[in-house]
Amino acid sequence: MSDASPVVGMVDQLDSHGSGPTEDEIRFVHAYVAPGPLDPELLARAHDPAVLAARDVRVEALRARDWPNLGQYRDANRMLAGISPKAVFIGDSLTEFWLAGDPEMFRYGLVSGGLVNRGISGQTSPQILLRFMADVIQLKPAVVHLLCGGNDLAGNTGPTTFADYQNNIVAMVMLARAFNVKVILGSVTPAGFFAWRPGIDPRARITEINAWFKGLADEHGLIFADYHSALAAPDGSLRAELTRDGVHPTAAGYEVMRPIAIAALAAAAE
Repeated sequence: MSDASPVVGMVDQLDSHGSGPTEDEIRFVHAYVAPGPLDPELLARAHDPAVLAARDVRVEALRARDWPNLGQYRDANRMLAGISPKAVFIGDSLTEFWLAGDPEMFRYGLVSGGLVNRGISGQTSPQILLRFMADVIQLKPAVVHLLCGGNDLAGNTGPTTFADYQNNIVAMVMLARAFNVKVILGSVTPAGFFAWRPGIDPRARITEINAWFKGLADEHGLIFADYHSALAAPDGSLRAELTRDGVHPTAAGYEVMRPIAIAALAAAAE
């Protein structure tokens, strides 16, 4: 089956095949977050130039036909018809990998009152904004947990500005509030570097973003979940014992994040 939809223009249904992560990518994420040494063969394959080149081709083809990747959760959203989750967690890889790093958090995602994960690795705030209606609002949750920013800082979808990022966040907040969905703003998590974007030191900008988040939450009655303070080393990087690559938490990192998320969800329920 081809990854590309064999249609042109507006139709009633689309084939979402190829929109989500591959089996190899899923296997790697589960190994990454798990305790203990990472399988050398798995690590070597993940860094194999041929594998990386094939992934880049696949990602570019997906972006060409579905830039925000609305297809990744299209079928899962359809399965939730008539079920209103307690909360939708939307964001990038920090959210997507959370499902592997702490599956208990999302164990009851298909049951009324549960948590639903709608993270997509590599995404920036404009892509998440374009998914917000389909992957959050139409699911009719009580709460949305928004966690994104690292990929904007890295320029994953091209150069951007702080003002552009702020506008995207505010647009999602306003959409949520318009549909009576309470908002949890997750702080941008600490990182001292991005391996895929050498030369960028995001620490000062992360501090700026999180200060803005805190002010936005205070001004509009939102809930601010401060993961950064719990995860950061004194130099502003992600604590070494909680990560393998300096950006993504392992299960130990998600264990630190979980009580902060639970407290934020409890505050949203008040």
